[in-house]
Amino acid sequence: MTRRLARRLRSRLAGERGAAAVVLSLLMVPMLGFAAVAVDVGALYAERARLQVAADAAALAVAQDCARGACGDMTATARAMVAANDDDAAAAPPVLRSAPMSVTVTGRTPVQHWFAPVLGQDSTAVSASATVAWGAPGSGTAVLPLTFSVCAFTQQVGGLSSTTPTTIRFTKTDGTGCTGPSGNAVPGGFAYLDTDPGRCQATSARTQRFTSSTGNSVPSVCTSADFSAQLGRVVLLPLYDQVGATGSNAWYRVHGYAAFKLTGYHLGSSQFRTSPAPCSGNDRCVAGYFVRYVDLSERFTYTPDGPALGASVLRLIR
Repeated sequence: MTRRLARRLRSRLAGERGAAAVVLSLLMVPMLGFAAVAVDVGALYAERARLQVAADAAALAVAQDCARGACGDMTATARAMVAANDDDAAAAPPVLRSAPMSVTVTGRTPVQHWFAPVLGQDSTAVSASATVAWGAPGSGTAVLPLTFSVCAFTQQVGGLSSTTPTTIRFTKTDGTGCTGPSGNAVPGGFAYLDTDPGRCQATSARTQRFTSSTGNSVPSVCTSADFSAQLGRVVLLPLYDQVGATGSNAWYRVHGYAAFKLTGYHLGSSQFRTSPAPCSGNDRCVAGYFVRYVDLSERFTYTPDGPALGASVLRLIR
């Protein structure tokens, strides 16, 4: 009796094991499908994120070259930047557009799957694109509260190809004939904008009016360190094309922003003067030269239709 019961039990267990194997084999396909979703799809998202960073970097690099006036070998630049950020990726030839000025870079790479081959999917092609536009500064904060007329500035500064420092005199003594008989663009105004509260800087915007700081002296909020800190650097100077009113009510209309490498200045007192000074006596002046400059900071906004005065701002617009 006992032996018969044992044989029956073993027979039943063997049958259940066989049934379990059948059930497990039937469940393997959906289980692998879920694994494919969890692992392989996750890998796709991770790879696309890496590829997007690579495309962004490549588009920014090509746009910087183009904004400086020489795009160079765009394809080589794009491929090098994509490969530097994603070893397995390749970049398609960049696409340039003119309205607005922009460049698009697309990176591509195949991603091999771990589990999806069970479902007949060995790999998936992943791509990411980035578009960077460039244009003139539209508004922002100039690190020095100076302004010059478009007329006087362009007459006193050499072209973009010149790197020889030139002396740019303030309106009273610039001798350009761009102002009235008094020499000043507006009565009581020389070359200074009203500063931002407590800061030796001036925030302005194209086509808008900004008030003049009266007098022939540096605004009181400014220190010698504010000016000396900008020596040898490129500063964006607002240039005006219209003026109006008088004294503390006088205003300048900002035409655009020139990229100017500051090499010296003479602003009256000895603390606001470089050695050697670019001018002397009662003259007020700065020295430097006009350059092509790409501003990558957030100090200025981008506009596609501003005047070409050497300065460009890049913006990722993907």
